[in-house]
Amino acid sequence: MDLIDRLRELSARIPKLKADGLIKTEEGTKNALVMPFINALGYNVFDPTEVTPELVADVGTKKGEKVDYAILKDGQPIMLFECKCCGTDLGEVHASQLYRYFSVTAARFGILTDGVVYQFYTDLEAPNKMDSKPFLVFDMLDIKEPLVEELKKFTKSAFDLDQIMSTASELKYTSAIKKIVTAQLAQPTEDFVRFFASQVYSGRMTAATLAQFTELVKRAWREVITDRMKETFTKAAQADDQKMEAAPVVEVPNTETKVVTTEEEQEAFRIIRAILRSAVDVKRVCMRDAQSYCAILLDDNNRKPIVRLHFNGGKKRIGIINAQKQEERVNIETLDDLYQHADRLIAAVTLYLAQSPKETHPAT
Repeated sequence: MDLIDRLRELSARIPKLKADGLIKTEEGTKNALVMPFINALGYNVFDPTEVTPELVADVGTKKGEKVDYAILKDGQPIMLFECKCCGTDLGEVHASQLYRYFSVTAARFGILTDGVVYQFYTDLEAPNKMDSKPFLVFDMLDIKEPLVEELKKFTKSAFDLDQIMSTASELKYTSAIKKIVTAQLAQPTEDFVRFFASQVYSGRMTAATLAQFTELVKRAWREVITDRMKETFTKAAQADDQKMEAAPVVEVPNTETKVVTTEEEQEAFRIIRAILRSAVDVKRVCMRDAQSYCAILLDDNNRKPIVRLHFNGGKKRIGIINAQKQEERVNIETLDDLYQHADRLIAAVTLYLAQSPKETHPAT
């Protein structure tokens, strides 16, 4: 099982652990989330020569200071974990303990976590002094493949200090720039709007004109992102179509009215299959049409619905299956809007992929 599969399996368990109240304490968080995460990286959490809990790290006059977990290599710590209770706002936590541990051990990486979000720190700004901001932030409830590739560098089989350090600086500043871009997409500043407006408009920039261009810039950014996503998924779908036959479409007989699968439903199915290819073999993604809605299922199993297409009424709606196995309906204007819900569709599939064999059912 690849790292991303192990992480998705752990991720799918988090909502239930929260609902059952099993991670309300720091110890519960360690046992249920942090230890499995470390294990997913390939380290044996039950071998103290690899993973040492409560490693003593004396700092000056402070004796008996302990770091929650230290990952060792050749007897020396290479990573330190400071754990907080699940749900803790890490942005509000001053990682003072981790900061002190970092300066008195040989470890070059410190990780602050609540079991869901993992913040990776190193000493890019000053030697042997932990930076104030992380160079990598990994969210178990928002798993992104590019970040998984970076996380692989921390696995036992691939750990290479020089390789990680060579990309840490790039990751840190790229992440900071992405945050700025994301903020601008949500609410562009006046300078940001003026930059684009000046490229296409030569008139006087009044308050009314600025307000108009603010909305135009936001709309343009949304369309660019949607177009890029569509292009990416379309290319992926075309590549899949060249390699395999189309996934089966099963029509459920209806004694009163013949079920007709429309071209629009077929196109939506192709888009959804392209979106899900990063999470599951698309041969397992099937469409089962019915009179009231068209269901997209995993393994052609009606106990594993991913999304339902409600295209028969006046408005187009999709019903995405959430972590509680409930359908959340969302209105869409065009099929291109499906790309905006890619993360939620992948999360729906991940729920079933994480099920144990005892929880699965035969196709019906």
